[in-house]
Amino acid sequence: MEILKIENLSKVYGKDETAVKALDDVSFTVKKGEFIAIIGPSGSGKSTLLHLLGGVDRPSSGKVFVNNTDIYSLNETQLAIFRRRQIGLIYQFYNLIPVLTVEENITLPLLLDQHQVDKKQLDDIVKKLNLESRLNHLPNQLSGGQQQRVSIGRALISNPAIMLADEPTGNLDSKNSAEIIDLLKMFHKTYNQTLIVITHDERIALQADRLIAIEDGKITRDEVIRP
Repeated sequence: MEILKIENLSKVYGKDETAVKALDDVSFTVKKGEFIAIIGPSGSGKSTLLHLLGGVDRPSSGKVFVNNTDIYSLNETQLAIFRRRQIGLIYQFYNLIPVLTVEENITLPLLLDQHQVDKKQLDDIVKKLNLESRLNHLPNQLSGGQQQRVSIGRALISNPAIMLADEPTGNLDSKNSAEIIDLLKMFHKTYNQTLIVITHDERIALQADRLIAIEDGKITRDEVIRP
């Protein structure tokens, strides 16, 4: 089942002589439950692509369909709601709300939607993330690895169609990096979660089911690593 479809996606910054084409006519599809790693050198366009897939930025041209919804046909309010419900975003620098506790940060997408928190689901996620003893802590009372676990919990709590991770281990040491990738792989398998990870780390990329390489805004490689 196709959960994500990208058609002729381009992004240009600036105009005329100062125009920079960050993404150049990119197209591909993603099946439900796939784990894809997107790699490329700095400035290749991989983070721009992730932001466009996540509805964080708008393309200059092209379309992105998530669960058959053309996300850029939505207005800003509709897109914000769709993003909160259907797309789980994990950033390199966590993006947690500093005045909220761990539990409040994880459940924030549901609270913003005025949805009831499923206590059983929350307990399951928190247990898998090994955060049971940290629920009332603030982000500045946590290690980097713990903060990234919180951001994973926040991304998962709405049962999104896809999870997008932008260099999720880029701010962590090797031990925490390995643990975070193991967690993402575990949630991918346990929940059949569709996972797309931007990374410059080849060791992480080779753990994915499929590898997409980007250079100068174009896809230069798209291959299945493990069927």
